Amino acid sequence: RNTFAGQECDDWRWISQSNNEIVTIGVAFLGGRCGRFENPEVYGIYSLPLYHDRILSVPVLKRFQIDFQCGSSIHPRSDVAFHFNPRFKGSGHIVCNTLQNEKWGWEEKTYHLPFTKGQPFEVIFLVFHHKFQVSSNGKNLLVYKHRIGLEKVDTLGISGKVKINSIGFLSQPTILGSQPTSFAVNSIEGNQGRSEKLLTFSVPYTGCLPSALIPGKTVVIKGEVHKYAKRFAIDLKPHGSKDIALHLNPRIKEKVFVRNTYLCESWGEEERHLLDFPFCPEMYFEILIFCELQQFKVAVNGVHQLEYKHRFKDLNKINEVSVNGDVELHDVRIW
Repeated sequence: RNTFAGQECDDWRWISQSNNEIVTIGVAFLGGRCGRFENPEVYGIYSLPLYHDRILSVPVLKRFQIDFQCGSSIHPRSDVAFHFNPRFKGSGHIVCNTLQNEKWGWEEKTYHLPFTKGQPFEVIFLVFHHKFQVSSNGKNLLVYKHRIGLEKVDTLGISGKVKINSIGFLSQPTILGSQPTSFAVNSIEGNQGRSEKLLTFSVPYTGCLPSALIPGKTVVIKGEVHKYAKRFAIDLKPHGSKDIALHLNPRIKEKVFVRNTYLCESWGEEERHLLDFPFCPEMYFEILIFCELQQFKVAVNGVHQLEYKHRFKDLNKINEVSVNGDVELHDVRIW
């Protein structure tokens, strides 16, 4: 991963790049990137929206933009594959669009603005072969489908009243940090003989863990929510038993993340409280389930979401994971 320090400025500048190293950063910023996008790839932009009279004599932040461009030409203007444009007028919203042949396409608007004047923020762009997925400050924000092929994108442009502290990118990222050496869960029901670099598992999926999910162990499930998803579920349980030690059930339309345990052919009391629902249609996710002595801890895309006290006490018997519902499953791992 590379990160780059920045500064304030008011003119477009072309920043040459060699071996993925940007020399300097400013706003406005125009930076080249060598090579094509890999899938997936992460761009992180860490910034501060300006709200000071001393900055270009502009007392109020109105808007800024981040553009994934096809070149650096100004006249004629290069195509923009993804135009990300937060606007602060009124209650605020985000406009996303694509520029081709100097003509804008249809706008896609998101009426949620996670940025506050004068407050630092982090924006993460996760790039897939068919879409951009954007999150800010650890929360999923929006999905934008490609209208221009990724192979044409080679320049990052930033302009507006923001101070860019750093920009970084990570090829073939692991959002959650370190990974197991090489392990894909053995399939019981579903596709057989998948390699470590599998693209999808069939759903419903059931896999047997090579060792019990005892304290200190972690399971990671990676996938994508379907476009018209209603819900999906992840279950951790003993093989050959109807009991379910941990039932995770995100309900997309209701925006409720249900947790429960199934013991002696009966469901327990549901746990539903969560400050923010971390899923939305078409989003990529990595769910990390960490087993502690007294509880499970669950994170989504690197952000801690909840704790769940153990109701199934015999932890050394938890050796199976199943996934079902409206998701595409990419990978299941344990370490």
